[in-house]
Amino acid sequence: MRVNKFLSIYEEIVEQIQSGKLKPNEKLLSENELVEKYDTSRETIRKALNLLSQNGYIQKIKGKGSFVLDVGRFDFPVSGLVSFKEIAQKTGKPWRTIVYELEDIKPDDYIQKQLHISSKDSVWKLVRARELEHERIILDKDFILKKTVPSLTKEICEGSIYEYIEGELGLTISFAKKEISVDEPTEEDRKYLDLKNYEHVVVVKNYVYLEDTSLFQYTESRHRLDKFKFVDFARRGQ
Repeated sequence: MRVNKFLSIYEEIVEQIQSGKLKPNEKLLSENELVEKYDTSRETIRKALNLLSQNGYIQKIKGKGSFVLDVGRFDFPVSGLVSFKEIAQKTGKPWRTIVYELEDIKPDDYIQKQLHISSKDSVWKLVRARELEHERIILDKDFILKKTVPSLTKEICEGSIYEYIEGELGLTISFAKKEISVDEPTEEDRKYLDLKNYEHVVVVKNYVYLEDTSLFQYTESRHRLDKFKFVDFARRGQ
């Protein structure tokens, strides 16, 4: 049975990436060079590159070429409610949380809408970078109702807020609604993340609820796209 040429090229490059012959952040040959190497058409090469990109093996950067992504990326559960600390500890790699902002604010119109509150409510605004293996790869912007969490310190925020809420405050965090998109980096992203040449970030918006179904936290979690793969488990209904 004849295998499509672009699939055989795709599989060969995947094998080179998985075996370590092609290293993370290494630039692939140009389209013209790949056309010559595989003695095929530009359309075939583009199909192979598109499939590599879709399956998370490379990133295509306009005007610069295609670069190998780290296939040893960390699993980030889409449907689970886990803290960065829990994910980081499972990797066994050095990590830390850097707190850039922690303040009690009056919410603007946008935050009022996200948390379903009024301008009279007080909210903790928290901006943190998450560092793994000495690279800042997540920027978390948290907005937490002060009536739910009356006190927050920098030390708590450097650890796990969820541990504090459940362990010290005795509240039960129940579920979250999530929205995932891919956006261009903001100036804030560039300031607080080690973005390297990456021109997009994966943004996860979290709306977090307590056991009594009250919404108490809105978070924008901005991820460098080469370091995480977002995983989920789905079961077909009967």
